[in-house]
Amino acid sequence: MELYWPYLLAEYIRVVEYVAAVVAVLILISSLDDLFVDFWYWTRRVWRRITVEPYIRPLTANALYEKDEQPIAIIIPAWHEADVIAAMIENAVSVLDYRRYMIFVGTYPNDPETIAEVERMRRRYKQLVRVETRHPGPTNKADCLNAVIQSVFQHEMMTGTQFAGVVQHDCEDVLHPLELRFFNYLLPRKDLIQIPVVSLERHWSEVVAGIYMDEFAEWHAKDLIVRESVAGSVPSAGVGTCFSRRALMALRGDGTGEVFNTESLTEDYDVSNRLAREHMHCIIARFPVEFRVRRRTLFGYGPEKEMQLVMPLCVREFFPDTFRTSYRQKARWVLGIALQGWRQIGWKGTWQSKYFLFRDRKGIVTSIVAVMAYVLAAHFLLIYFAEQFNLLPARFPSIFATEGWLLAVLAANALCFALRMVQRFYFVTAVYGWEQGLMSIPRLVMGNFVNFAATVRAWRIFISHLIFGTRIVWDKTMHDFPEASAFDQRHQRLGELLLTWQAVTPEHLENALEVQGKRQQPLGRILVAEGWLDEETLAEAIAFQANLPRTHVTEQMVRTFQDLLPLDVMVRWRIVPIGRDETGRLVVATTSPLGARAKEELRAAVGDVPEQRIARESEINDGLRLLRGVGDTIEGQQSAPLLGDILLERGLMRREAFEAAMDQYRPEEDGRIGEYLVRCGVVQAEALEATLKEQEQRVTPLVPA
Repeated sequence: MELYWPYLLAEYIRVVEYVAAVVAVLILISSLDDLFVDFWYWTRRVWRRITVEPYIRPLTANALYEKDEQPIAIIIPAWHEADVIAAMIENAVSVLDYRRYMIFVGTYPNDPETIAEVERMRRRYKQLVRVETRHPGPTNKADCLNAVIQSVFQHEMMTGTQFAGVVQHDCEDVLHPLELRFFNYLLPRKDLIQIPVVSLERHWSEVVAGIYMDEFAEWHAKDLIVRESVAGSVPSAGVGTCFSRRALMALRGDGTGEVFNTESLTEDYDVSNRLAREHMHCIIARFPVEFRVRRRTLFGYGPEKEMQLVMPLCVREFFPDTFRTSYRQKARWVLGIALQGWRQIGWKGTWQSKYFLFRDRKGIVTSIVAVMAYVLAAHFLLIYFAEQFNLLPARFPSIFATEGWLLAVLAANALCFALRMVQRFYFVTAVYGWEQGLMSIPRLVMGNFVNFAATVRAWRIFISHLIFGTRIVWDKTMHDFPEASAFDQRHQRLGELLLTWQAVTPEHLENALEVQGKRQQPLGRILVAEGWLDEETLAEAIAFQANLPRTHVTEQMVRTFQDLLPLDVMVRWRIVPIGRDETGRLVVATTSPLGARAKEELRAAVGDVPEQRIARESEINDGLRLLRGVGDTIEGQQSAPLLGDILLERGLMRREAFEAAMDQYRPEEDGRIGEYLVRCGVVQAEALEATLKEQEQRVTPLVPA
């Protein structure tokens, strides 16, 4: 064996060299493909700068506002999204500078946590509709979206309103205020409108998460533009995509009766190809807007700076930040776009379309080849050092020495790789700054390994499906939503907040404000009393503004915890104890945040300021009546306002006198509040009697919100 092993090693090195030659050629073919895209992009950009841009008037934000608003629907699939869906909806409603829109969220019957969060938002936002899918999850994203789209069509039939467009989003998307106005401006002239998708900025050390920053910065700024220019089509990204009504009707009428293909894991890619076959007008739309960002310079070691960044209107989101979650997400993309797409779509269309189908599918080979190149490079390094230390016996002449064309291939690959790094640095720097641009270079290597793992997983799943019939299911990615979302609504006045939520009309708010100017009564109570607002929405708005949790008061709560506070304190500050938290701290239900005087009295009574939760006013009223022995229950009946509220509303007593009398009120000694107020001279007996009759008449059945 000692005699033969040098020859075996020499043969092994020769095999490695031949494999390296094949890999080098494959890499060159892929690199030339990328060079064509680069050449087309930069040539087109220079040509347009010289011949087109000087003679066209740029689109401005004012032009977006000049066009009348058309009804637009936003569709969101939600499977196990309880952690992010509420924050996403809150952020969307708070930032969108548009009124004529509805949000449809698809949930699964076996996902109660997500259902609860969507229902909580639905009670708050009148433009939100929850749609329950026909099948328990997980099915796939297309199945969920089809149920949502069906609900959109049903809403049109019930209301007589036709949506001009439907916008697809995910539960982690951060929207721009002008997004719907931009879509509205382009509808109905365009059939598929894709705006860029950009990763929210990550710390420079987050290598895996940074891959998405790099890839999307280049893809949506260059590759999609070239694709639209050459092939006249654009693949949907699954988020930030607006479909015209004409496009939806074409998709729905293609013979399946469904808009999205449930046989594909990448329904967005599939739907784009179907629209291209129907000769629909599909575009990647770039409209420059200003973003204000704060960054710590010099990789976080320099001072933090606030800067104004001009970039296309886009959808931003967090992408996976671990190797496992990243390659599993990308495996779904590879499986749907390359493998299922090849099987279902084939090679149909013009030569331009076929070329981009090739680009979409080459990754199932090149991502494996790229990692093979790293392995081969490691082999050649070992061989080199073995020769330097005389550890390697004689070997056959290297084919890289005898075949000059192979050296030319390697040189071309090195040049193409350098150009690729320059391109990546340019596009990443334009969005995230030069520090992230530099980090995009080493992240290229990490990206190759993530893509390799994703491709191997996709091949394994696809082959198992072909041979054993294994079902291909939605391998869902868990989502994050930025904590520092700009929920500026918390700082709005109550009326402005309710208008933003579309909970009241401008006319009703104006009337309520006029009434408020004549009475000493809170705005929310006026809106509820006049029937212009429901109690549940009012409680949600107060809780949202105060950043306090919501609660519902039950008879059991009231009876169980009634001894935790003196009755006169509860009546005076209109609070009801409903338990203790994990630390033993008292929890009280209230209709609005407690003031300084109330907190001081409660601190004196129980030793600490209780934790506050917002409840409906009728629940608090019923709870107090129950404790005072003048009520029977809380559930099943909408209580009339408290006596004091009606007296103040009718102008039959002054608020200062009422509050001074209530400071001295002791239920055990002073009896009923009305009689006590008469004895104090705060209200006349005749006025009290008339108010009591009115109170009885204002009891109405409870209608769930």
